Amino acid sequence: MANRSLLSSCCSNLPPLKLPSATTSRLTRSSLFCCSSSKPNNGNNQNPISFTCLHFKPKRKLPMSHHQHSLLASGDHKLRFNVECSAAGEDTDSLVDQATSEESFSWTSVILPFVFPALGGLLFGYDIGATSGATISLQSPELSGTTWFSFSAVQLGLVVSGSLYGALLGSLLVYPTADFLGRRRELIIAAGLYLLGGFITASAPGLGVLLVGRLLYGLGIGMAMHGAPLYIAETCPSQIRGTLISLKELFIVLGILLGYFVGSFQINAVGGWRYMFGLSAPVALLMGIGMWSLPSSPRWLLLRAVQGKAPLQECKEKAILALSKLRGRPLGDKFSEKEIERNLSSLKSSYADEESEGSFLEVFQGSSLKAFIIGGGLVLFQQITGQPSVLYYAGSILQTAGFSAAADATRVSVVIGVFKFLMTSVAVLKVDDLGRRPLLIGGVSGIVVSLLLLSAYYKFLGAFPIVAVAALLLYISFGPISWLMVSEIFPLRTRGKGISLAVLTNFGSNALVTFAFSPLKEFLGAENLFLVFGAIAVVALLFAIFVVPETKGLSLEEIESKILK
Repeated sequence: MANRSLLSSCCSNLPPLKLPSATTSRLTRSSLFCCSSSKPNNGNNQNPISFTCLHFKPKRKLPMSHHQHSLLASGDHKLRFNVECSAAGEDTDSLVDQATSEESFSWTSVILPFVFPALGGLLFGYDIGATSGATISLQSPELSGTTWFSFSAVQLGLVVSGSLYGALLGSLLVYPTADFLGRRRELIIAAGLYLLGGFITASAPGLGVLLVGRLLYGLGIGMAMHGAPLYIAETCPSQIRGTLISLKELFIVLGILLGYFVGSFQINAVGGWRYMFGLSAPVALLMGIGMWSLPSSPRWLLLRAVQGKAPLQECKEKAILALSKLRGRPLGDKFSEKEIERNLSSLKSSYADEESEGSFLEVFQGSSLKAFIIGGGLVLFQQITGQPSVLYYAGSILQTAGFSAAADATRVSVVIGVFKFLMTSVAVLKVDDLGRRPLLIGGVSGIVVSLLLLSAYYKFLGAFPIVAVAALLLYISFGPISWLMVSEIFPLRTRGKGISLAVLTNFGSNALVTFAFSPLKEFLGAENLFLVFGAIAVVALLFAIFVVPETKGLSLEEIESKILK
């Protein structure tokens, strides 16, 4: 008779099952199965152990080699296979630990820890879309509802770019304080700044107060853009981390679309710009309440302990409770406890090597310099090809491109926002299938054609406003691909500081170009300004073709060893 012991029950979303080298067996990542083992009770550890697995919804045949196996199928789709291992009982425990290294989770438990941080990205995008309509409303003698509607080009640039300068300042402030605050508190503060900035902007009695509100809102952007990806990455199951971080980028584009829509809906209201800016406040309130209801990041709690800034046992207990809550499990369950132990061991190992982390100067040396040229170059070209200006000033551009009625301009903006959202969705969903370079080259090529068409429209195609619409539809951002490349390309030693410099490059160039757009348009004329942007876009296309590598299918270690060396 064989003594059977239950090893594991209902383990979902497991990685390939790693059996001893004598046997080759692999399950699909979407497998759902239970395992048990049996061993003859004769005291001989060299006798084979038999593993029995109940495997539901198999996607492909399970390859076996070197040893006897049987594959029996029954009506309830259970599969059974036996493998022979010259292993003792402790190897069985090791096998189970490997098989359960990726967490089981339910999608319902993942939604709220993703959505509430992602609202920070949505509010960033909303500001872009809402500002497009608000600038039309603010400068209209009939629609502004103010006596200070007549802006100079510089004043208009400050209104539009004010939130971006706030985001740049927020990025600088958050870098030294992020580990002290923690991701959750960082996002709660960001939500408060969004709420305060939106309220002050909407109720501003004059230009000075309006600019203060824009700056405060921008501080929220800087903190949210730092805290949201960290909270999502540190709290979501590892199997879906990449998917959720990419979806966070899609939330930004969704926010742009919502901003265009609200602008279109409120454009004919007197003082409509107040509603456009102010409607961000309820969303910010929802974000703040949502983040307040969520636990702290378990990884951040453990980091505090490893750094010696909080008692280890207390942080472990808090981390276990936080992970249990995030996964929708009973508080303090064994699965969460084991996961926290694994994370703690990993953090201790990483922190032991922290002294060897590269300095800021090392980002500009060797392989790190090559990575910064690629990653920093992508986010820089993303801004200096005029992308922020075209998005922020879409309504105004459309007004000068034949859609003189404010309502018409904002309605076309909504169409452009829908198209941008759909194209960005394709990029996010297909980036691992099609690769980074094809999508990047295609996106930059569209921008080149778009800018040259806009220049041609203002020069000699003014009788055909459809040309301007087609140009704006072709103006598809390559932002999601750029940020994916930034997250992948830096070597481990300088990754944190390299990404920080890329973020500062992004917000700094974004603020500068957005501020300068209106004065430059007045000085050069729209046709020449778009021609300059088009020439820069051609350089960006050559950069994408000859400098940017393909990282599809490569691990971070392979990128460092094969591409950067």
